[in-house]
Amino acid sequence: MNADTDTPATLTPEEVESLFTRSDGSYLFARWGRAIAPIVFGVQDETLAVVREAVQGVCALAGHEMTEMDAELGSNLMFFFFRDWAELPEVPGMDRLVPELDDLVARLSEALANQYRLYRFDPQGAIKACFVFIRMDENLQAVPAQTLALSQAVQSILLWSDRAFTDRSPLKVATGETTVLRPDIAVLVRAAYDPVMPVCAQDPAHALRLAARLTRPV
Repeated sequence: MNADTDTPATLTPEEVESLFTRSDGSYLFARWGRAIAPIVFGVQDETLAVVREAVQGVCALAGHEMTEMDAELGSNLMFFFFRDWAELPEVPGMDRLVPELDDLVARLSEALANQYRLYRFDPQGAIKACFVFIRMDENLQAVPAQTLALSQAVQSILLWSDRAFTDRSPLKVATGETTVLRPDIAVLVRAAYDPVMPVCAQDPAHALRLAARLTRPV
């Protein structure tokens, strides 16, 4: 798995809580409640394979299943790669997939954002679909495909805070200049998918339960 296991996990309960505390101050956690069926648009075949491999690796880390087809949705983890936000409204059916698409495109363009994730949830609050939009600006074009794929895969495996990785990436450079998943994040993902843990939570006390499981090895 693309995780460095030499360094112990060091996330405090407060740090765990911050990773799922949103900009409005609310705590919101969710994990996938069904097998993940990924599909990728806007890339060449070799990049498609890299993205699928990254998703498969993160699923294996979490102990979660990856599949070819979701019975309800077909593909439930969709990656869209493009050059400009203005391309989104031109994609057939995108307006049905994304509510208030024009307003969203305007906000993302104004913010010069290069990525956006939209989630759908089942009645239990678990993730049932995630749509990942990646605008390949100059910064992302300079990122190796494997690094970009791993970053997007780990950011899609849980409903993280909208501020979770603004100051620090979930990845790190390991020996040999290989980019891997940070060990503290890897252990957190594993803990989040512990069968005894809930699929969703809105009480910050959930972070204490997660933190108590961070001593488990990856």
